[in-house]
Amino acid sequence: MAEIRPFSAYRPAPGLEAKIAALPYDVYNREEACEVVAANPESFLAIDRAETGFERSVDTYAPEVYERAAELLREKIAEGKFIQEEKPCYYIYEQIMDGRSQTGIVACASIDDYRSNVIRKHENTRADKEQDRIRHVDVCNMQTGPIFLAYRASSVLREITAETRAEQPLYDFISEDGIGHRVWIISDDGKIAAIRSEFAGIPAIYIADGHHRCASAVKVGLKRREENPDYTGEEEFNYFLSVLFPDEELRIMDYNRVVRDLNGYDAEGFLARIGQDFQVEKKGPEPFRPDRKGRFGMYLEDQWYCLTAKGNILSEDAVEGLDVSLLQNHLLGPVLGIQDPKTDKRIDFVGGIRGLEELERRVHSDMKIAFSMYPTSIGELFAVADAGRLMPPKSTWFEPKLRSGLFLHTL
Repeated sequence: MAEIRPFSAYRPAPGLEAKIAALPYDVYNREEACEVVAANPESFLAIDRAETGFERSVDTYAPEVYERAAELLREKIAEGKFIQEEKPCYYIYEQIMDGRSQTGIVACASIDDYRSNVIRKHENTRADKEQDRIRHVDVCNMQTGPIFLAYRASSVLREITAETRAEQPLYDFISEDGIGHRVWIISDDGKIAAIRSEFAGIPAIYIADGHHRCASAVKVGLKRREENPDYTGEEEFNYFLSVLFPDEELRIMDYNRVVRDLNGYDAEGFLARIGQDFQVEKKGPEPFRPDRKGRFGMYLEDQWYCLTAKGNILSEDAVEGLDVSLLQNHLLGPVLGIQDPKTDKRIDFVGGIRGLEELERRVHSDMKIAFSMYPTSIGELFAVADAGRLMPPKSTWFEPKLRSGLFLHTL
């Protein structure tokens, strides 16, 4: 059963939330991060990516970069730009994108639940990517970027959320990318107890996005346990910052593929070859977005096609039946020679937020062929995680992204 508990958050002083809130650290390269911080020095990205305050000659992962992040954080707290809640609370965090709302509960989840698979994963993590956030969290003594978790919807939590949203929000702003953000506090002891009890009856929580941040937070907690052998389990380092969303509100976007060449085929030979496993229908010059599972859009030589998987390649298996697996196992791998999409430089991935026009642009610039995908469903994600399996790389793209800097969890 899941232990999801309230915490005494550090959060922006009222009036600063719109300036401070920032997209996750890993959506920017160094140059882009520097541009954001130069335009808005109050952006939390200045702390999440403290290399933005150094000359380019200073390595992104140099010790002084992490020390500067901690120093900046202390300075901003001392200046009153962040305030700390007097008691442990939950928060409601609503995001509105294109008129659609998703509302999560901000809380702290248990590192022991992660280790025991109550909190379930669907992706592998890379040690090198974890190390950066391990050092950042450890030196700052603070978790600054929440983990995006999901759970099967609960009527109790749905009712508490609705009641809270009828109150005056703490924050209500629209970020530069047009996403609406609203935050409420839940400080009533009765509601706090009800939320904690309801989560305690939920058998599984799922990482939707943020596997590396989550693994890093857990490893910092385990490191602190080693350093404090008399720990009780109640210390804050045993928990990590999260926002938990009900499955019924989540939207997964398509995660599309572009490939540099046809692996020696000409267009005619390629179309004939893929016809063994896919029904190929020419659609014309207008972008084609798949309308159901088992269908794929394909852009080749200024024409869009609809590919429909034939029955001989369909599978009921949680992983093999995913559309990303069908495309990889029956087209990208055997036909285009993309055996390992994690490392092959001939393939790239384009988040659905960029639109199908981005696929056309890539084909006209540095790629030969593009594939538009039908989005993986949240039910498929749950099924893979419940089976203890892993999804292929780049299977899910969640929007909108959680903002960093709105809630900080001190260790």
